[in-house]
Amino acid sequence: MEIEQNNDKGLNMNTTQTDSPTPETTQPPQEGNQSTSGYIWEVIKFFILAVIVVAPIRFFVAQPFIVQGASMDPTFATGQYLIVDEISYRFNKPERGDVVVLRYPRNPSRFFIKRLVGLPGETLNIKNGVVSILTQENDEPFILDEPYITFSKTDGRDDEIVKLEEEEYFVMGDNRASSSDSREWGILPEDLIIGKAFLRLFPIGTASLFPGQNFD
Repeated sequence: MEIEQNNDKGLNMNTTQTDSPTPETTQPPQEGNQSTSGYIWEVIKFFILAVIVVAPIRFFVAQPFIVQGASMDPTFATGQYLIVDEISYRFNKPERGDVVVLRYPRNPSRFFIKRLVGLPGETLNIKNGVVSILTQENDEPFILDEPYITFSKTDGRDDEIVKLEEEEYFVMGDNRASSSDSREWGILPEDLIIGKAFLRLFPIGTASLFPGQNFD
């Protein structure tokens, strides 16, 4: 499933002019020109301030994306509008089960949305749709519980063993039979992870915080 970056940087602004009239004047037309110039300068300052405040948030804290494709069905659907948290992973490592937006390793100009399945240092054994994971802390592998999977877990590609090194992750789509993911194009380097799906805004009926994370 690809995901589109929303590049709308426009700002909607409502302003009210509250200039006080000058008590004494001998050139009313000139005063009008000064008032217009002052208003324009205030608007310019507003936009400069907005850029200073909004731009760091827009590019370094959170970004909007629009979902396209079926690889994360039924968790996410085409046309859903997401806000992606870009700052959390600067302080904490990604965790298994996180839904992340990433740059496609074969073409970093494209964006994908996937779920983190394997973490650095782990060995994954994927067979017949079942994912077994051997961690550095345990001597025996465990079978990954995946309540987010609704459709078939296998599509004929699921027969491989993957060893992850440091700063390497293994990602898969929730719709395993229709997902281009690490089974196809390999491991995901940590520096290609943009952030975690933080908020689903639209459609309104699907709005949720940390979408795709909670399965009761």
